[in-house]
Amino acid sequence: MYIILRHMLAAQAGRMSTANLVERFCYRVLPSVCKGCTETTYKPALTLQPRAAFPSAHRWYSSMNPNDFIATSLIDSVTFETVCSDTLESLCDYFEELIDATPALKSADVTFGDGVLTVKFGPPHGTYVINRQSPNRQIWLSSPTSGPKRYDFVPDKRTINEGYWLYRHDGVNLHQLLQEEISAITGRKLDFFALPHSQRPKNS
Repeated sequence: MYIILRHMLAAQAGRMSTANLVERFCYRVLPSVCKGCTETTYKPALTLQPRAAFPSAHRWYSSMNPNDFIATSLIDSVTFETVCSDTLESLCDYFEELIDATPALKSADVTFGDGVLTVKFGPPHGTYVINRQSPNRQIWLSSPTSGPKRYDFVPDKRTINEGYWLYRHDGVNLHQLLQEEISAITGRKLDFFALPHSQRPKNS
């Protein structure tokens, strides 16, 4: 292209002034030479909106079940150990008093150590195991009646040291389940809701 323009300008140099050459080049020659050129269109830079910048995080929060976000993010490990110990120790004391006061449970036995509470009622009732699970910040229950369950601690809105243990799959808390099942075993009116970190159902 440069060579063609040079020859064209040289051919016209003898007959036209410099001003005429510039005018001819700008208004006649250049448009015809660049006729096939592709026009470049300005496009503004892409601006990421907060939602578009992190789509996976947005989808995760949008689809998350609020009940899945109960224990591990709301209480620290020290608080967990405190409320868990209070829960297990109070349950151990209650079971020991219950067995001593119930003649039909003469063969029953309670042991507690290293975060594991074992209550043996003997046949045909079986054994309950309630234990601490620090890595998950949960209390796990093995019931001969209803099977295994994992309970998350739901802190009170006013103070994190208060609250109750909830099995999020059925919405029944730990003391509520023990109230129902142990009452059926002993045939007595019990009150597990008087213990620390329990919650009495609203309809009871």
